[in-house]
Amino acid sequence: MNRGVGGPLLCIGDLLRDVGEDGDAINGDGRETDLLSSAPAELPPPHLLTPSRDLVRVFQENYDQLIKSLEGTDHSWTALTLKLCAALKTADKVVSSADSNIGSLLEKVGLLESIIKRGESAVAMIESIQNVQTSKAGGSSTINLDAKM
Repeated sequence: MNRGVGGPLLCIGDLLRDVGEDGDAINGDGRETDLLSSAPAELPPPHLLTPSRDLVRVFQENYDQLIKSLEGTDHSWTALTLKLCAALKTADKVVSSADSNIGSLLEKVGLLESIIKRGESAVAMIESIQNVQTSKAGGSSTINLDAKM
């Protein structure tokens, strides 16, 4: 069988060989194109998807449609494969975004922990000052620290 001869796409194997790691493919004239830019625009943008449910639902719907199309005799599977690739690319972006958000969140938690430690040490210093003043004055001069956080 001559690959790439006689039509735009002869089998799914040809498409899978053309799909690169970043969603790139090679046109018949040798130019590199982005598969996802030519994918149908039915997939919502990544910021509108909640990763837990919507992304899984979109992927499953596209996957189910692709399987049904591959079982049939029509050629709609090519467009559905592009939609599936777009869903995978979106999932990759969501995971990357979640990774960067987790890193940022960890930094903020660390900052909050250091602020809390500084506050606790300030309270401890004030309590020790109060204890010293109380012992020097014989209990006549006290600072009320009952309103601690």
